[in-house]
Amino acid sequence: MPTTRARARNVLNRPEFMSLHHQPARSAGAEARAGARRPSYKAQQQQQQHAGQGCEHAQQQDAAENGRERREYPEEDCMQLNPSFKGIAMNSLLAIDISVSKRLGVCAHTTSSWGNMRAIVKLLALTGHGIPWILGTLVCLTRSNTLAGQEVLVNLLLALLLDVMTVAGMQKLVKRKGPWEMSPSFLDYLAMDVYSFPAAHASRAVMVAKFLLAHLVLAVPLRILLVLWAFLVGMSRVMLGRHHLSDVGCGVALGFLHYSLVEMVWLSSGTCQTLISIGTLNWSPFY
Repeated sequence: MPTTRARARNVLNRPEFMSLHHQPARSAGAEARAGARRPSYKAQQQQQQHAGQGCEHAQQQDAAENGRERREYPEEDCMQLNPSFKGIAMNSLLAIDISVSKRLGVCAHTTSSWGNMRAIVKLLALTGHGIPWILGTLVCLTRSNTLAGQEVLVNLLLALLLDVMTVAGMQKLVKRKGPWEMSPSFLDYLAMDVYSFPAAHASRAVMVAKFLLAHLVLAVPLRILLVLWAFLVGMSRVMLGRHHLSDVGCGVALGFLHYSLVEMVWLSSGTCQTLISIGTLNWSPFY
């Protein structure tokens, strides 16, 4: 039996059986490489923090780019997901206003359906321009010899200047374009009638018609013609493609407002004579 055990021990000590009893030793280089592959817990936390900061920075950049893209688009082109009833009604009315105004612009161009009537319609619109009315009032004022006539003409001149300045200021604030792309004429630049809202011609025609009906004694046919003239002046601007219907409606309301304001601050005959003396550099009434 001892001999058998000695033989078995000798067999197990052979090189080919050594791997069954002993694990192979690792070299120092292998252990160093293994340690390098396995980072420490602190290093892992730092890596996770850096990764989280990188994600937050990327999200901030994406949000900034999205905000920049939204700002690049005009506000009227941005779609509202939950529009109010008031907003829907206003947008619908504006769309109808633009559509109907374009359909009524039958004299907007020479190639339009009523293009052959364009010259007549332009002449009718010219009768409501501010520059001819102001110049005509000044000429009549220099030729008037009665105090009552001069009083009416000075107040009419005041109403015309008020109308021109008020409408020009509102147009400058709103800056609404007409239904058709057209460049203003030279007289429009002089009267500061460059934009569409409100309609200056309609405001002036209504104010003048109301003023003349109140301070002149006219026969019934002339009174009817005066009202018809004011209506046709406002519509002529729509037919020429210069204004929307809403612009003309607002102009009509402004015309009544200007007339009411002039009636409230009506200048007396003495004040009118003082203004005429200052305007003509005739200082004799003050001596």
